[in-house]
Amino acid sequence: MGTNWAPHHRLGQSNDGRLRPRLMARNKVKLEWIVNDTARKAAFKKRKKGLMKKMSELSTLCDVKACMIIYGPDEPHADVWPSVPDAMRVLARLKRLPETEQSKKMMNQEALMRQRIRKLEEQLQKQDKENRELETALLMHQCMSGRSLHDVAIEDVTALAWMTEMNMKKVRERVEDAALKSAEKLKEEKPVVNDKGKTPMSAAAKEELPRQDWFAGAMDLGELMISRNDDHKNTWLNTYYPMD
Repeated sequence: MGTNWAPHHRLGQSNDGRLRPRLMARNKVKLEWIVNDTARKAAFKKRKKGLMKKMSELSTLCDVKACMIIYGPDEPHADVWPSVPDAMRVLARLKRLPETEQSKKMMNQEALMRQRIRKLEEQLQKQDKENRELETALLMHQCMSGRSLHDVAIEDVTALAWMTEMNMKKVRERVEDAALKSAEKLKEEKPVVNDKGKTPMSAAAKEELPRQDWFAGAMDLGELMISRNDDHKNTWLNTYYPMD
C-alpha cells in the first residue's frame, strides 16, 4: 500500500534565543479510501486545489497547453481548469491528432498499476542479483579463511566459480595494462651509449624484467586454473550469473 508524506512544523530555539519554525519529520499518510465523510470531503477539496496549482505552474514554467477536468462525487458540475473554452481548445487539438498519437501517452488506472508493478519487479530482480553477489563474495572470503565446500550447494559453488573467474579477469587486465604502460615508458627513454659502444640497461628496464617473468608465469597458471572461451562466456554459468 502506498504512502504519502505530510509536512509538520515545530517551533525550535535558534542560537540567538529566538523561537523559529523548524521543519520536523513528516507523518505518513496512507493512500486509501477515507471512510469519514467530512475528512474525505476536506481532503478532496484540499488535493483538488493543490492539483490545480501544480497544473498552473506546469503550464507557466514549461509553456505547454494543458487542461484539467475533475468530477466530484457530490458536485453537480465538473471543475474545469483553466476554463471551459480553453479546455475545449486543448481537447479539440487532441482530437485532431491520429488515433495512434492520441493513445500514445494515455494511461488509465489499470495501465498505471501495471507500469508500477513492472518497475517494482525490475527493482526486485536488481536487488536479488546484488544480494546473490554479496552472498557469493561472503562465501569466497569464508573459503579463503579455510571453510570447506562439502556442505555448499552446487548453485553456490557455480556462482563462486563465476566470481573467481571475473576477479582473475580483472587482475589480468590490470597486469596487462601495467605492463603496456611500462613498455611504452621504456620506448620513450632515449638510449645512452657507453665507452664500449654498448647501450646499458636502464633501471626501469632492469625492474621490468622480473615483472615480465612473473606476469608470464601468472598467465600460464591462470590458463591452467580456469579454461574459458575467447568471449568469456560459459554456458554452465548462465543459469546463475549471465555474462551478457
